[in-house]
This record gives sequence, structure tokens and C-alpha cells, in this order.
Amino acid sequence: MSRSLSGRLLILTGIFVILAEVLILAPSVARFRQDYLTSRLERAQIASLAQLAGGDMITEDLEQELLRNAGVYNVVLLRDEARQLVLSSPVPSEVYETFDLRDPSLAELVREAVQTLFQREDHVIRVIGNPVREAGLLIEVTMPTMPLREAMVDYARYMVLISTLFSVSTALLLFIAMRYLILQPMKRVIMRMRDYAEDPEDNRRIITPSASVSDLREAEEALQELETQLTGALRQKERLAQLGSAVAKISHDLRNILTSTQLFADRLESSQDPTVKRLAPKVVNSVARAVNLCESTLAFGRAEEPAPRLTILALADVVGDVIDGERLAVGEHQISFAEDIPASLRLRADPEQLYRVLGNLVRNARQAIESSGREGEIAVAGEETDSHWLIRVSDTGPGLPPKARDHLFTPFSGGARKGGSGLGLAIAAELVRGHGGVIELEHTGDSGTTFVIRLPKEIEALSMAAQ
Repeated sequence: MSRSLSGRLLILTGIFVILAEVLILAPSVARFRQDYLTSRLERAQIASLAQLAGGDMITEDLEQELLRNAGVYNVVLLRDEARQLVLSSPVPSEVYETFDLRDPSLAELVREAVQTLFQREDHVIRVIGNPVREAGLLIEVTMPTMPLREAMVDYARYMVLISTLFSVSTALLLFIAMRYLILQPMKRVIMRMRDYAEDPEDNRRIITPSASVSDLREAEEALQELETQLTGALRQKERLAQLGSAVAKISHDLRNILTSTQLFADRLESSQDPTVKRLAPKVVNSVARAVNLCESTLAFGRAEEPAPRLTILALADVVGDVIDGERLAVGEHQISFAEDIPASLRLRADPEQLYRVLGNLVRNARQAIESSGREGEIAVAGEETDSHWLIRVSDTGPGLPPKARDHLFTPFSGGARKGGSGLGLAIAAELVRGHGGVIELEHTGDSGTTFVIRLPKEIEALSMAAQ
């Protein structure tokens, strides 16, 4: 029971209530002691008035009976500035201590009560107080402490019993309330979580908030959102796995087709037609890249890209191939291309992967301008610093939409254009990371978009990227 939340709550509630009652018990017993002594003063005053009224008619036996009824040994009244011993009887011992009830503080009452409780011997005490109804200036009695202590002990036991019953009943009521209001709804949430864990891809197992307690309902709503996102992610993962399997199958057959196409393209190089001779090498290169991509897909069979095969290459040649291919795809749209690549600029990269990176960026720029329905320009510029090679791809298109900015390099999370999958930028970013570099969005807006690729010159960066 002590291991459960309800059991611990029950025990702690009982302990806290008992502690509260203990803190209340001391002032309560002190107030009882004061009332007890005050009642003895009142009884002694009544007995003294009987003595004063009867005069010589009060016999010694009657006087002793009045004192016994009052529970005191003697009574002294201060009337008209004169002290008068009204009633008296033999006192068994000297006065042990004097207590003044005329204006005591709470601290004094508590201290004197505790002192009385711990005194097991019977002593004689003097008690001073104000007479009731102003029947004199002062009243003073002597009395034994044992009856007072016994009355205080009985009262304390009664208070402890009441406190215990109160704490137990309060703890039980709180336990019942917590069980039905909080613990049972929590158990229902736990059962729903276990049910969801058995088949997280089943939408019917997602929890439906139903708690009436606001805090629990917030927890259920947060759990519902989490389960919804997880179910969506698992379904997307399954779709991606199926897509990967399909891509591998398609790549296998496509490789066979492209191999035949490559044989036909090789024959084009022997043609004497000037146009064919000019375009044939580009066709051959494009087919070779497609075959290489299919073979890479089949070799790895996963989303990760192979490590780049680094070589020193002329950036202008790669950029020229990319732009020549995109010019053929422009069609009727008025899109111009610009190259600002120094002829002497050479960098270290995988030519096939760099072609894919630049091809994705330039293709995205062309499609963005075409979707806007207006004229535009795409520019590719290259430069180098002491530590990096920099390649900028700029366009004068409409800029990236907000969704594309939030998930810029995340596949299947919204592309830069309507209907896009977002794979182009994700592939480009992964390939650049394989080179130890980064690709960043430098600017986007109504005036266009600019991406910058930073490739490091140091070999150490490439080694870290490969890890």
C-alpha cells in the first residue's frame, strides 16, 4: 500500500492532520487549564460570599464543606483596600508556585500548562484573579495541583482521540475523493497508452480526451497530440520503406534500359551532322550519370548517399553542363542563364555529386520562375577564399513560401513549389555534407532567392564529414 500513490496519500494526510492537531493541542490544553483555574476562583468567590452573608451562623464543618466544593484550601478577598481571609483550612504544605490569571499571555499559559502536565507530585499553588461582577478588587486561593493535572490529562486524551478520529476520517474521505477523481482517470490513461502501444499505427487506438479534471484533460490532450504525430511518423516511415523498395526495383529495370540507351548514344558520336555532333557528348554524359545513379541506388539500397570520390575539377565545366541541360527544358518561358565562374577556378569534389547538387538548385530555380509566369534569370557564380570554395545559385523568382522555409532541407515536408516533395534540396544538402561543406539559404524574398554552397579546402573537414 505504501508503494502506491493512493496509499502514500492516505498515510501523509493522516500524518499532516495529526501534526496540525498536535500544534493546536498545546494552546487548547493551556486554555482548558486557565478555564479550570478560573472556575475554581468563581466557586471560591461564591463560597466566600456565603461566609460573608452568614457571618457567625457558618459553622466550621460548613466552612470546610464550602472549601471542598470549591476545591481550594483557603480564600482571600481584597475588598476596600483590605485583604481578608474569608475561608481557611489546613494547608498540607507550603505554596509551591503562584499563578496570576489577571492578564496572562498565551506563551505563559502554554508554558505553565506543560509544566503542570509534567509534574507528577501533588503541590500547593496560589492562584490570583479578578472577582466576577466586580465583587472586590482581587481574589486569591490556594489549591492542590493533582486534581488540576488529572483533569488536564483527561482533556488531552479526549483531544488526542478526537484528533485521531478526525485525521483518519479526513484521510479516508480524501483518499476516496482522490481515487475517483484522479487515480481512476490516471489508470484509464495508462490502459489507453498500453492499448496504443500494441498497435501505434491504428488511428482508432489514439486516446480521446475525456477527463473532467482540467489538469488531467491537458495531459490527455498532450498525449493525443503526441500519439497522432507518432502514428503519422510511423505511417510515413512505412511509406518511405515501400518507396525505397520500389525505387530499388525501378532502378534495376531502368539501369538495363539505360545501358541499351548508352549503346545507342555511343553511336551518335560517329554522326557527321553538326547539331548531332554538338549534342551527342551531352547525351552520352547524361545517360552515363543516370546509369551511375541507378547503380548507386542498387548498391546501397538505403537513403544514405555513398562517400564522394574526390577529384580536382574545373567548376566551369560542371556548371556549363548543368545550365546546358536546363536551357533545353526551358521551352517557351523567357528565362536567361548567367555564369560567373573564373576559368582558373578548380576545386576538390565528386563531379557526379556536384552535378546533382547544382542540377537540383538550378532546376528548382527554373521551376519557381516558370510557376510565377514571368520572365526571370538564373545565375551561378563561383569564388574562393583562403579556407573555402563558394558557389552561389541565384534567381529572380518569387521567393520561397513560408512552409518551404520552415522545412527547407527536410524530405517530404513541403517543397519550394506547389506539388513539390522537397527531395531536391534534401538530396543537395546531404551530398554537400558528404563533402564536409554546408548549403545555406542566403536570401529569399519577392526579388528572388540565393543559395550558397561552402566547400572546405582542408582535408580534415572531409574526414569529419565521413565519420
